[in-house]
Amino acid sequence: MLRADLDMGVIGNGSFGALVDRHARVVWSCLPAFDGDPSFCALLSPRAHEGGDFAIELEDYAGSEQHYITNTAILRTVLRDSRGGQVEVIDFAPRWRRNGRFYRPPSIIRRIRPLSGSPRIRVLARPLADWGARAPETTWGSNHLRWLLPGFTLRLTTDVPVRFVREGLPFVLAHPMELVLGVDETLDCPLASYAQEAQQRTEDYWREWVRYLSIPLEWQDAVIRSAITLKLCQYEDSGAIIAAMTTSIPEAPGSARNWDYRYCWLRDAAFVVRALNRLGATRSMEDFLRYIFNLATTDGSLQPLYGIGMEERLDEHEVESLAGYRGMGPVRRGNLAWLQQQHDVYGSVVLASTQLFFDQRLKDPGDLHTFARLEPLGERAYALHDVPDAGLWEFRGRTAVHTYTAAMCWAACDRLAKIAGRLGLAERAGLWRERADAIRRRVLAHGWNARQGHFTDTFDGTHLDASLLLLADIGFIDAGDERYVATVEAIGHGLRRGDALFRYIAPDDFGAPETSFTICTFWYIDALAAIGRLDEARALFESVLARRNHLGLLSEDLAFSDGEQWGNFPQTYSHVGLITAAMRLSRSWQEAS
Repeated sequence: MLRADLDMGVIGNGSFGALVDRHARVVWSCLPAFDGDPSFCALLSPRAHEGGDFAIELEDYAGSEQHYITNTAILRTVLRDSRGGQVEVIDFAPRWRRNGRFYRPPSIIRRIRPLSGSPRIRVLARPLADWGARAPETTWGSNHLRWLLPGFTLRLTTDVPVRFVREGLPFVLAHPMELVLGVDETLDCPLASYAQEAQQRTEDYWREWVRYLSIPLEWQDAVIRSAITLKLCQYEDSGAIIAAMTTSIPEAPGSARNWDYRYCWLRDAAFVVRALNRLGATRSMEDFLRYIFNLATTDGSLQPLYGIGMEERLDEHEVESLAGYRGMGPVRRGNLAWLQQQHDVYGSVVLASTQLFFDQRLKDPGDLHTFARLEPLGERAYALHDVPDAGLWEFRGRTAVHTYTAAMCWAACDRLAKIAGRLGLAERAGLWRERADAIRRRVLAHGWNARQGHFTDTFDGTHLDASLLLLADIGFIDAGDERYVATVEAIGHGLRRGDALFRYIAPDDFGAPETSFTICTFWYIDALAAIGRLDEARALFESVLARRNHLGLLSEDLAFSDGEQWGNFPQTYSHVGLITAAMRLSRSWQEAS
């Protein structure tokens, strides 16, 4: 059995996603959407059944190479055998504009062709149902197989002989073959021509999307791959942006810090929106705000996270049918954080919305009506800025007045003042400025510890927290302010280990943290650059880039000892941090001309 790791690529199209390992196996995919039953769940070790994968196995396997087709979400894997045989596998999810909208079915297209020798392969399509608990009922026809999954019938149309797939029989791959997995619909055109046309149209879509990104001069490949990855994590039916595609990849080996990230945290999504806005990809912002306004309550109250279909309840329970990543359970479905109070979400949403009122390129810019829908969020922020909450790290066993939370409540009021000024609403602008100033005075009085000489994680607290690095980024304090500089230096001394950072080191509900939280390292890099330590920031940035997987992707956490990736994957937070740091650090385009 192959050992699970996070050396995987991601494919998707705004409806669903799938993870493909170095061996060209689809080992994780929830169908028909991000929050669905993981019919491909081999990544989390099904207990009772073989499979949970969609594999192209090469006899006498000797190695592989894998890369994305440039500026696309189309993955190419080349498998090599020990006798000189080679097989190419192209994987993608179709996406292109058709009839005035995007065609993006929950479909995986796999194109296989021999490159050299006489390679023998097996095609294994082994979806499971009910979180790996049972093998689904299967039917088949002359050129297709069907699996009856809960609420969804999966169909594989292929020119590989159906018996070969049903029984996993090896055969010599003498000519190209196609596999189209998706909804239970008959293709109305020849299989090979459909797959070829789908690949070309999908390739054209992604290259056109990338073409209009406002990328930095340096680290273009890394930024483009991160941007595509963020785009793949938005569920376009609703506009929700998931935190990651997986559940229960532990933050550290055997830590039980295993969480389900297939939902929309408003904070994380707002970070994604701001990062894509910086690249000029504003459509995600518009879709996300549509999602937010569909959630909005009359009093402006918001949960920290919701389902991609705007579900409020995300009850958490352990799944016994899956042993977990490398057997490291528990596997959790749902996330109890929906019950928590995390007051920074109000600032996150208003920050994500602000560009709507100032960007003249937008088809539907923010107006008085949009502003009126945001004001209740500001009311909540002002009322809750000094009320204890679970904080952005979602502590399950304690609450406090967190400095970052209060600063984000300030950001909500500050941006509403600026938006009101933009709209010519002088009275509202004055009111929100007054409230922002009041919150700022309180944060400076209680979030700053004069004896220790730095900002602290909570009001009148003593501990450090990496989120304090964001105080300058959100505009709460100037990067040149000696209090901010002192805080950055204290975090570097207290939370940095080698070339990575803890988010905090004080023990929490699960003991002391063991791995670095990758976005915190990027925050630190950004802060170093902001306070003038640019060379140090660039060197640290290069170090973190070297720890991405072979396809340029990042999970949530990195081990301090060997740099192995841990946590859910791919992690939007981490790719947001990469983009933000690269935009800060890159030389200007003028320097290249």
